[in-house]
Amino acid sequence: MAPAMDTGDMVPPAVDLVLGASACCLACVFTNPLEVVKTRLQLQGELQAPGTYPRPYRGFVSSVAAVARADGLWGLQKGLAAGLLYQGLMNGVRFYCYSLACQAGLTQQAGGTVVASAVAGALGAFVGSPAYLVKTQLQAQTVAAMAVGHQHQHQSVLGALETIWRQQGLLGLWRGVGGAVPRVTVGSAAQLATFASAKAWVQERQWFLEDSWLVTLAGGMISSIAVAAVMTPFDVASTRLYNQPVDRAGRGRLYGGLADCLVKICQQEGPLALYKGLGLAYLRLGPHTILSMFFWDELRKLSARLNLDQDT
Repeated sequence: MAPAMDTGDMVPPAVDLVLGASACCLACVFTNPLEVVKTRLQLQGELQAPGTYPRPYRGFVSSVAAVARADGLWGLQKGLAAGLLYQGLMNGVRFYCYSLACQAGLTQQAGGTVVASAVAGALGAFVGSPAYLVKTQLQAQTVAAMAVGHQHQHQSVLGALETIWRQQGLLGLWRGVGGAVPRVTVGSAAQLATFASAKAWVQERQWFLEDSWLVTLAGGMISSIAVAAVMTPFDVASTRLYNQPVDRAGRGRLYGGLADCLVKICQQEGPLALYKGLGLAYLRLGPHTILSMFFWDELRKLSARLNLDQDT
């Protein structure tokens, strides 16, 4: 989720860890309501043929209103604490690893940006998986009349982690990671590669001043389109894997893994179901990409300037 780094803007990887995690947490505060609605849309009609189930969530505006009516306005920020934990863990690791790759010159090699982005994303997804598991289950919870997907009845982030640990053991906290790693790997590669290319393209056109925040904004807007297109099928599957009920052995009752999930969705709901919530995915990914890229880029520039001032 980080663009290619200019030599003048280089900061230590440890600093990039803090800056990247902070930037994405700031973005999460603004985009979490969209994540709540997206999660509900992706769980709606789970493994049911189109037209055979009630649809309490229809489109963006009506879905936001439905969540607010059922859970109150604060319901639009369900799972925020878990979301912030996830963003901090996942993106801290991702930015740190990507920064290391940039520092080592790997991103200057052919295809280096994509490979570094994918590996960084996979490592970040693995570390942050328990937080995303809890976030998904908390955001799915609502009153019975508006419920979609399995309802886990957690009371808090810590309570959820404790319940999962007690019932499923340590490995239970990483249940669903098989869907999360490909999801973030694909999304990270698309985001990092397209953001870097888009930002360079915009700079070449000289539409804005070289250090203008509008360059970052334009790069984020273009990047978010690519991310939404390639990531949504994995996002839908990941939501299903994380939220499904489990048996006494901690095995999923609905899906055996990512491939099984994708096949069952296509067979029982149709291939288009892999793009459930696509509009919401872009509405969420777009602002989140733009905000996180903007915050990250600007924080890095500020950090570089502060270091330069200290040196002089």
